Amino acid sequence: MPAHLVLIDALNLIRRIYAVQERPFVQGKASKNKIKIENLLTEKDQKQILFNTKNACIKALENILALQQPSHALAVFDSEQPCWRYKLYPDYKKGRKKMPVFLASELSNIQDAFMQYGVDSLVPAEDEADDIIATLTTKMALHGQHVTIVSTDKGFLSLLNANVYIYDYFNRRYLDKYYVKNKFDVEPTQLIDLWTLTGDNTNKIPGVASIGKVTAANLLNQHGSLKAALSAIKSKSEEIKPKIKEKLNQSEAQITLSKKLLTFKQNIPLGFNLKDIRLKN
Repeated sequence: MPAHLVLIDALNLIRRIYAVQERPFVQGKASKNKIKIENLLTEKDQKQILFNTKNACIKALENILALQQPSHALAVFDSEQPCWRYKLYPDYKKGRKKMPVFLASELSNIQDAFMQYGVDSLVPAEDEADDIIATLTTKMALHGQHVTIVSTDKGFLSLLNANVYIYDYFNRRYLDKYYVKNKFDVEPTQLIDLWTLTGDNTNKIPGVASIGKVTAANLLNQHGSLKAALSAIKSKSEEIKPKIKEKLNQSEAQITLSKKLLTFKQNIPLGFNLKDIRLKN
């Protein structure tokens, strides 16, 4: 029987849960005061929100384990240091709301609570959780093992295959290839090329100017991949409209950069074995 590894995108889960717990304490205050939300909270508020968040995270973990029935599980966090993407492109994730300091100080307690359920936490020295999850997922899938990634991050959709599942805990649904086709009109394997063309606003990664989702999807469905489309341009194919050819030709450097930023690393040395994250009965 193949192993089933559940990989929890930990900060994706915790920060969304925190936002729900924080909302009742700041509702109405933020709109009346042009002050940072955390400055509207009293120390008593902060303690109560953290208490509620920790309990809600534990409940979420219980629900995930009960539903998935995994043989192995791991909660993966981002490094506290900026990852390689920031060095390559300083505007990566520019403008994204920072984690409140008091929530950051609570993470170790949440990790300890997860460990009570046998779920260890991985906090890499310098890598993003995305790349660690992609590395683990690829290794498992290549050996015919099953992986379920618990996250709402659309980037993981590019990893979907017969052995890899994406579960949206907050909407209680699996995001599969039919979801991808319906939402993006491409196959999961074409998503990186799609976002290279359109850009990824969530992470502030730019695309090719004036190329939207429809044009990008049509281009990929016609040629199969961005590489094939660019080859068609160089071979002076008449299949691509002149205006699109011009935009692509003018954006070669941007295309190279964006695709690199969007592509997960899948060969990070992990320093542990599968047996180390096996759940006890």
